[in-house]
Amino acid sequence: QVQLVESGGRLVQAGDSLRLSCAASGLTFSRYAMGWFRQAPGKEREFVAAISRGGARTPYADSVKGRFTISRDNAKNTVYLQMNSLKPEDTAVYYCAARLSDYALAVYDYDYWGQGTQVTVSS
Repeated sequence: QVQLVESGGRLVQAGDSLRLSCAASGLTFSRYAMGWFRQAPGKEREFVAAISRGGARTPYADSVKGRFTISRDNAKNTVYLQMNSLKPEDTAVYYCAARLSDYALAVYDYDYWGQGTQVTVSS
């Protein structure tokens, strides 16, 4: 059974940094591209960042480019999202997702999802 478990979300102030983690189990992690998505209240789930299976390719949403960094440790079956210079508009539930094969930017392209972790940025 595939499980993705996010952690690291909490309440922070604008300008702070935060690192999210997503631990995967029940799959051959190195065969999966990974993605981070987020969903704010009343809004659709949106792409944040993705990382290819080997980690060489890392596309980002324009809204987070230069502030967020996605990385992965295939030995630990974990993907990370380092978030710097956080803004109130980054407030959302953050989800990690796994896709067998190459990375993608669309929600519907991913095969497995975690339960999400709440990030709240106060102004």
